[in-house]
Amino acid sequence: MDAREADAPGRAAGIIAASRRLIAFTGAGVSADSGIPTFRGAGGIWGEYDERHLELGFFARHPAEAWETIRNIFYAFTMTVEPNDAHRVLAAWERDGILDFIVTQNIDGLHRRAGSTRVAEFHGSCDELACMSCGRRVGAALVSLDVLPPRCPCGGVYKPGFVFFGEGIPPGAYRASMEAAERADACLVIGSTGTVYPAASVPREVKARGGAVIEINPEPSEFTGDIVDVFVRSGAADAMRALDVLVRQLRRAPA
Repeated sequence: MDAREADAPGRAAGIIAASRRLIAFTGAGVSADSGIPTFRGAGGIWGEYDERHLELGFFARHPAEAWETIRNIFYAFTMTVEPNDAHRVLAAWERDGILDFIVTQNIDGLHRRAGSTRVAEFHGSCDELACMSCGRRVGAALVSLDVLPPRCPCGGVYKPGFVFFGEGIPPGAYRASMEAAERADACLVIGSTGTVYPAASVPREVKARGGAVIEINPEPSEFTGDIVDVFVRSGAADAMRALDVLVRQLRRAPA
């Protein structure tokens, strides 16, 4: 067993309970227990669909074709799935002053639906659509996807409010993410492969500033052998339920 895995839950809980500025950095794995498939790897979504349909240029030229894929991947089920215990524990930690901030690569909106409010959605969200002509923004649940592409009252095509290939990161989300990383003394990575940049620079910034990095993942990631201090080999919901018990026990214990 790697030294990073020895007594991993107990060591992770100790770091979390002692942290003054803990942030969470979440990827697709945090939503796996909600039934949302990951994008890459075994069983990933891109094994079934054409990634070009999420390129900004392709979308502008062929919005109906792109929207067919987008609807199947993101809106056929994403709007009806529920947060799992990993999302709920993080929301409870925010309310109880254990967690400072969440930076998520996910676009499913589940952190906010679970009750988290201090969240930077690094790649945007499915929950909102934006008109490519007039810039109007509207909740996705208010727009019918029966006829594609969906259109704004001005006649322009609605685009999902998440970041496409070839599109820049929302400046507000990027700024909030990096500010959180700069003030953090610990980072809890959950379900991220560590391969997508610039998002993956967030845990690395925490480590570079002397903070501890805890990782929860079923398998090692690009972070594991490089910046991770404690590796919890587990799915997100199981690990977060266990950590919640341990952290709360430590916080109740007398100093």
